[in-house]
This record gives sequence, C-alpha cells and structure tokens, in this order.
Amino acid sequence: RFENNLSCSAPILLVHSAAHVAHAFVNNEFIGGVHGNHDAKSFTLELPVILNEGTNNISILSVMVGLPDSGAFLERRLAGIMNVELQCSEEETLNLNNSTWGYQVGLLGEQLEVYDEQNSRDIKWTQLGDIIVDETTLTWYKATFDTPKGDEPVVLDLSSMGKGEVWINGQSIGRYWILFHNSKGNPSQSLYHVPRSFLKDSENSLVLFEEGGGNPLGISLSTVSVTDLQDDFSKLSLPTFT
Repeated sequence: RFENNLSCSAPILLVHSAAHVAHAFVNNEFIGGVHGNHDAKSFTLELPVILNEGTNNISILSVMVGLPDSGAFLERRLAGIMNVELQCSEEETLNLNNSTWGYQVGLLGEQLEVYDEQNSRDIKWTQLGDIIVDETTLTWYKATFDTPKGDEPVVLDLSSMGKGEVWINGQSIGRYWILFHNSKGNPSQSLYHVPRSFLKDSENSLVLFEEGGGNPLGISLSTVSVTDLQDDFSKLSLPTFT
C-alpha cells in the first residue's frame, strides 16, 4: 500500500524478479504477468498502470515452479521479488521497496484444500458458461467424469489451458505449463497421465487451478494404447552414439 504522489497519470510498474513467474494486480485488478526462461535467470515485469489519487494497493504473485536441491553454493541462490518501483520518467521514479507490504504463502484455495473431494462439496461453485475469457487468472475449475472403459492408460489433454495444477479425486497429477513453449514453438507436454488407481467407476472429481488463462471447455479425456506410444517413439529423431 502506498500514497500516489507522482506527477504522471499512467506510470510504468517495474517488478524486478528472480522467480520463475510474476503476476501483478493494481487495486485488485489484474494487469498482467511475465515469466523468465532457461537463459535469463531473472526478468522484469514492465506494465503501464492507472493509479487512484491517494492510497493505492499493489499485489504481486511470485511463482516458483521448483527449487534446486543440489549443487554448489545453494545458499547463494536467490528467488523471488528483488525490487518494485513506479516510473514516470528516468528522472521521476517512486521506489516501493520500503512501502507497507504484506506477505502470504500460498493461496486461499490451497489453504481450504478445495481440490479435496469433501472440501469441494462445501464450496459454492459458479456454473461455467459457453464463453470463456482466456485472460481470466487465478481461477479454480471443477468437473466430474466417468472412467473410460478398458484397461488402457488414461490421459488428460490440457492443450487448451495455460499454466496450473490438476487434481483427480483429491490426488495431484502434477503441474502443467502449456503456455511455455520449446524452441520449436510447442509446449513440452500437453497430455497428462491419470493413473487408473486414482479413479472410480463414475463421478470422478477433476479440479484445476488455472494460473494464466486457458479454456477448460477444451479439456478432453481419452485413452492411449501401447501401440500408439511405440509409433510415436519410432518417429523421434534420436542421436547416433559411438
């Protein structure tokens, strides 16, 4: 929280971060997010903002996909937000490092464990319409499905989503990051294995926490065969070892 005493009406918010992702909210309105990459160990979120006269609030969600657990000088590896400032020009900058900041680990939905089957029944969910705004952020989605017949592996196609985590009947099957593309412009993974041991015959609970947009109406569930996997593997271009 800070008092706006800048001369310009639309300053630039600069968030310097050593995390993997940062999302920014100004006066409870989402203004955008940015992420780093393999080569850049830090990044800067740089977005124009509209401020109120007087008191304003800035909230920053700093996200880590994982942390190193081995290697030299672990104690020197930094992560998280390093500096926050508002800039009208190179001559006029308001540093917010010493403003009144609060700190919270995790989200309310995580604390309530809304992905748990019993807890999700106690949550008031809003019916999803036919139109999805892809820019919607930090949203929990819930659906139910019946288990596909047979004993072939079950996969969840999340190619329509952005970044988040999935729970099946209260069990996490992992995080997804469809928006982060490899050097060929494709996500590294869009199909996620759902262990049949997690499933019931019917009325399975699917809960997603979507961080960066996406359309849950595009999610599909299917099975894959060993033959399909072998065919895909045979198409891979493997290096020659000598």
